[in-house]
Amino acid sequence: MNAELSSLRMRARVHAALGDPARLAIVDTLVLGDASPGEVGQQLGLPTNLVAHHVKVLQDAGLVTRTRSEGDRRRTYLRLVPEVLASLAPPALDRAERVVFVCTHNSARSQLAAALWRDRVGGAVASAGTHPAQRVHPRAVKVAHRHGLALDPAGTAHVADVVHDGDLVIAVCDNAHEDLAGPDAPVHPKLHWSVPDPARVDTDAAFEAAYTDLADRITRLAPAASAAPPPRTGSLPS
Repeated sequence: MNAELSSLRMRARVHAALGDPARLAIVDTLVLGDASPGEVGQQLGLPTNLVAHHVKVLQDAGLVTRTRSEGDRRRTYLRLVPEVLASLAPPALDRAERVVFVCTHNSARSQLAAALWRDRVGGAVASAGTHPAQRVHPRAVKVAHRHGLALDPAGTAHVADVVHDGDLVIAVCDNAHEDLAGPDAPVHPKLHWSVPDPARVDTDAAFEAAYTDLADRITRLAPAASAAPPPRTGSLPS
């Protein structure tokens, strides 16, 4: 009986948290990617104090988690918990000619994401780095092969040489997201996925965890990308 009462209280807390339009808008903002509280406030036009209040309610209800940036350690990113994501339909994105995944060194996360997209979704896809390494990390190649994916060990590239107009750019690490956030950056990502850098730990388990995180996110993103209407053609005004 105590367990049943506890479950009812948790469900009531979740429903109460989602009953506010601002909190529901925050949840919608986080369905396809992660964002800092400041980014959420800017996107939704909410002042800092209101964002902080609503985020605390969502955290207390077990709907949102907060992680510290691997780049700017003062910044935190909000992420929906997996159970919440599984219950939400993703919004449609504008149709893109190609998907480009970007991380710092283009040696692990962006490579794995591009390989996963190519295998599971198809269509034009590429990867790049803000400070590309000379080679793909051997453990990234290893985990890709374990899952039947192919990575070119020497196939790294700089973001400025890869991204074109019309690409859907996704930053899959905090450093790349922050590097490309400035007004003078050559590329501005559409989405940010705060995937921990497996090379920091440098174990097979860490690279497997990054692969799983990316695979889950791609599974969620694919319907949103495929549901987008085709771009208009001709001279009619948009």
